[in-house]
Amino acid sequence: MYNGVLLLDKPRGFTSHDAVAKARGIFGQRRIGHAGTLDPLAEGLLVVLLGSATRLCDYASGADKEYVARLRLGTTTDTEDVTGTVLTQRPGAVTAAELETALAAFRGEIEQKPPMYSAVQIGGQRLYKLARRGVEVERPSRAITVAALEALPRTPALAPEEWELRVVCSKGTYIRTLCADIGAALGCGGCMAALRRTRAGVFALDRAHTFAALEAAKPDLAPFVLPCDAVFPELPALTVSAAGAVRARNGAFLTAEHLAAGAVPPEGGLCRVYDGRSFVWLGESRALDRGGLAVFCRASFFEA
Repeated sequence: MYNGVLLLDKPRGFTSHDAVAKARGIFGQRRIGHAGTLDPLAEGLLVVLLGSATRLCDYASGADKEYVARLRLGTTTDTEDVTGTVLTQRPGAVTAAELETALAAFRGEIEQKPPMYSAVQIGGQRLYKLARRGVEVERPSRAITVAALEALPRTPALAPEEWELRVVCSKGTYIRTLCADIGAALGCGGCMAALRRTRAGVFALDRAHTFAALEAAKPDLAPFVLPCDAVFPELPALTVSAAGAVRARNGAFLTAEHLAAGAVPPEGGLCRVYDGRSFVWLGESRALDRGGLAVFCRASFFEA
């Protein structure tokens, strides 16, 4: 069984669930998940987790993301992208200066209301299920961060009412809602016409692999799988002593005396914990009742 991270260039038309199902068939194992959902309209980087790396889902999903989105102005739909039913249509050509004025209001920390066609739960029900029945409910806005938002240089492939946007944003941001809100701010409406994820945390699209490349390489797929600790290379690394390894495997905390290399990070800090050369645990530093700091292993990644 493979344990690690696969960077997949997801094609348009696949749900993230579809992509994972196909990966299960290619790798011949069932324990596979993903970090960060992509809609069927979207393509690009999907971080796929294999074997013990599925325990990384919460950590990998929380990373910031980068996208190139195609904004189509003048058209609104019920799904906020071109796959939905058209609600309104009007001229949508604007100048670069007009667009930049609108984009400025969406940079930084902003509030965003989740779309009805989303997996968010309200009152125990998924919004998309309500939307398919024609039911619309009030949704509380959520705080998101748009670290970067810029219009890319125009290309001949773009219609007069279309623009490509580069977006860097926090977890939970709906790019199609961002497109719809930008269109509303411009007074003409808008929707998302295409989306490509180019980065997720430390991983970039140029390192991702297609299904065709994976199929062609079978049965030797090991070169495509990154180690589990590739998800957080920025975290400090600790190596436990033989006694420390026994303690960690038994669920006990680690102090400085149990380490062969590295130092306990400040309280609340995360760290990578190694048993010899292998990454085995993700640790968190906490204060002890008797004073001092210790590392508690939050998740284990044994090669099994």
